[in-house]
Amino acid sequence: MHYLLMYEVADDYLERRAQFRDAHLKLAWEASERGELLLGGALADPVDMSVLLFQGDSPDVAEKFVRADPYVANGLVKRWRLRPWTTVVGPGCTTPLRPQM
Repeated sequence: MHYLLMYEVADDYLERRAQFRDAHLKLAWEASERGELLLGGALADPVDMSVLLFQGDSPDVAEKFVRADPYVANGLVKRWRLRPWTTVVGPGCTTPLRPQM
């Protein structure tokens, strides 16, 4: 199953992130190397949210990430949401659906 983790970042996120960025990226790359985090990054224009795509049998891997993330612990993230995402098209989708032609 795929899970989308959505961060709503603080107004001063761009000014404050530098001191926590290496620790955040280390955490993210470790999750990626374990096959848990597939993609992650900030939305642009404006930079007000980040989206991370997790894969697993449950939302536990994403929730564990949130609990360890220095961006969350240090207030760079105002709010976060975790949503299951039923992926049906494309390489790596978890529930492939083809047209019935």
